[in-house]
Amino acid sequence: MNSRGYFGTAILATVFAHTTVLADDNRVSSVVAKEQHSAAMSNFSIPAGDLQSALLNFSQQVDLQLLYASDLTAGITTQGIQGEYHPQAALELLLAGTGLTYRFTNEHTVTLEKAGESTLPAVEVSANAVPASEQLPMPFNGGQVADGVRLGILGNTDILDAPFSITSYTSKTIEDQQARSVLDVLANQPSVRSASARSNINEDFILRGFPVESQDIALNGMYALMPYFRVPVEMAERVEVFEGPSALLSGMSPGGNIGGSINIVPKRAGDRPVNRFTAQYFSDSVLGGHLDIGRRFGENDEFGARVNGMYRTGDTTVDYQSEEDKLGSVALDYQGDRLRLSADLIYQKQNIDGVVRQFTIAPTVTNLPSPPEGTLSYPGSWTDLAMEDSSGVFRAEFDLSSAVTLYAGAGARASKMDAVAGNPEITGNFGSYTYAPAWQLFDVDSRSYEAGMNSRFATGFVTHQLNISATQVRQNQSLFFYTGFPFQDGTITTSNDTPAPDLAGITVDKNKYVDTKLTSYAIADTLGFMDEKVKLTVGIRQQQVQVQNFNFLTGAPSGDAYDESKPTPVVGLVLKPWSETVSLYASYVEGLSQGPTAPLDPTLTNPGEVFEPTVSKQFEIGAKAEWNSLGGSVAIYHLEKPSGIRVGNTFEVSGEQTHKGVELNLYGEITPAIRLLGGASYIDSEMATTTEGINQGRSAIGVPEFQLNLGGEWDTPLINHLTLTSRIIYTGEQYADQSGRIELPHWTRVDIGARYTTKAAGKPLVLRANLENLFNESSWGVSNAGYLYVGDARSLQLSATIDF
Repeated sequence: MNSRGYFGTAILATVFAHTTVLADDNRVSSVVAKEQHSAAMSNFSIPAGDLQSALLNFSQQVDLQLLYASDLTAGITTQGIQGEYHPQAALELLLAGTGLTYRFTNEHTVTLEKAGESTLPAVEVSANAVPASEQLPMPFNGGQVADGVRLGILGNTDILDAPFSITSYTSKTIEDQQARSVLDVLANQPSVRSASARSNINEDFILRGFPVESQDIALNGMYALMPYFRVPVEMAERVEVFEGPSALLSGMSPGGNIGGSINIVPKRAGDRPVNRFTAQYFSDSVLGGHLDIGRRFGENDEFGARVNGMYRTGDTTVDYQSEEDKLGSVALDYQGDRLRLSADLIYQKQNIDGVVRQFTIAPTVTNLPSPPEGTLSYPGSWTDLAMEDSSGVFRAEFDLSSAVTLYAGAGARASKMDAVAGNPEITGNFGSYTYAPAWQLFDVDSRSYEAGMNSRFATGFVTHQLNISATQVRQNQSLFFYTGFPFQDGTITTSNDTPAPDLAGITVDKNKYVDTKLTSYAIADTLGFMDEKVKLTVGIRQQQVQVQNFNFLTGAPSGDAYDESKPTPVVGLVLKPWSETVSLYASYVEGLSQGPTAPLDPTLTNPGEVFEPTVSKQFEIGAKAEWNSLGGSVAIYHLEKPSGIRVGNTFEVSGEQTHKGVELNLYGEITPAIRLLGGASYIDSEMATTTEGINQGRSAIGVPEFQLNLGGEWDTPLINHLTLTSRIIYTGEQYADQSGRIELPHWTRVDIGARYTTKAAGKPLVLRANLENLFNESSWGVSNAGYLYVGDARSLQLSATIDF
């Protein structure tokens, strides 16, 4: 019996006017689903009796798509169910002793049939419903991750059908872990590490040992629309992670990341109203709240609105640091017979007094001191940050037929940053540092567009999912940078409390910094053989990169305009040799980054030369399986990235950095009361080719060999509705400089938590408590560029969520 996912039912009689189902000459009952966004248990009270009536009763609580012949349930009775169950367990009890079983025909459709029979006549559905490739994948058992992710041009794809490593974290995980940004969600991902402190100006990441900038996080597969420096998650239904280069899937990101990509799926109004408020507390004294309201309107609930608002303010765990966060988002949608429209508006504003910056390390330093406590204020209490982001995106989908869907999207974002800060440089072996305060104003205006077609058809015994896509991102950056302040000193043993620089009388003149235009065209086809037990994905994207740099002091163009293009292909193979719950895969995928620029060094024969885009390559093989309620995967990959190096007196693109890795991931339920989430990662990084062989063969900066992220949840029987949680995060030794003279020690972080579900005034209430870094372990973190930061101090998080 295949028991993947959570599902629900609804009887054909309620939707027959909109749906026609043919199965040879037999009329088949069909249940057209509405999305279920929660994997929570439901309280069922279905009496024993007629099975058909029981299924109708069941469908009123849980909704998805079910197919079965109209005479299949005739004369059959059920023992009924009473009590709290997951939807999957409830259906199994309803079918117990009936001689019927069920199976998934895809991630959104369940078929009832007689036990021992595994065939159903071919079904042609002429329904005004969202195509399966565009529906939100269902949560997997346990509700922490979903059964699939949106793979850009390929649309929503089941985890077992994807020839890549992918993970999709649900809103349930976001809420239960009290996540405030994408950084908190990715603490579950063993292949991911932060490249900056939580309270730094921006949040960046390291995926598979390569940098991924916060500006490269996508919204529904479109780049340059999420907040530029730090991405909130209160408005997110899913946080999806793709491992490795992804140029084919959504085009080149503005930052050209090749370690992986992150996509945000925004919340939408579901079939049930949402009225939810969460009161929050975070150490040291941050208080706030989050309001979430969702409704559907119209005769057939075709209009939807989801509104999220958040406000927090108070002192953080860092000395002399306080923050104020504001978020407002509105998600509107229309679900017609063939036309679907959506609009997302997002506004975020954040102020941090006492913002921290990363350390650099002077060449004379040979020994780095032990990491300081996470409460350290550096470079000083005088630092100040203000960020503001406004964005909006409109999307439309139209079904030309049941097999062909056209789509288009357009969006814009305006980002502003005003910071008075400075990067301290560690100059002594005992932790002394110097810093130069700087005032920086940074504006980014972005436009993002996409259009394409998804089609599904068959040629003989081969099925096809053919996708065509065009994308464009236009981004203009302006900058003001002033450094005319005196140098100051500090030490990592003491938080720095010094007066703020005087900004009076400074003339502000923001000028152009960089103009970027990224245009691409792609085509991809997923071919299915042997009843789709074999799937082959082939595709190619032609990417054009146009960049003009400017002297931000004068606004004048700096060098010639950059205009280069490059194709990036992908080939992926998925085999299901034994069952639908086990898949083997292999893939080759490429990533694209803007070409390097030769240094302005007069001793070079080509100073300032801009090279064509560089192509990174990844080979990956792996296996995925889902055993009843538990899922897992193992991946082995080889990822190589070219880089510019000096060869004699000429700067060339002939260097290379290679990462060979193994990843293990686990998710789902060991038992209905015990859940796991996380895994382990091993990376063998190597500077395969370097400038004149210097440091060749050494490990890359900021890439530990071993990483572990593993969390668990236990619905304890000691107290009803009480869940205890824990998580361990381990990071191995890593280098902070390319010569290998500075090695950072390994560190381990232990988190614990609990949540209790009850009622207040008859309304559902969830109380949560999470304690991060239980033992308050100090740690160093480092980016791929060698910027050091101090790990977070112990932090308590409390919240109370009530549905009203």
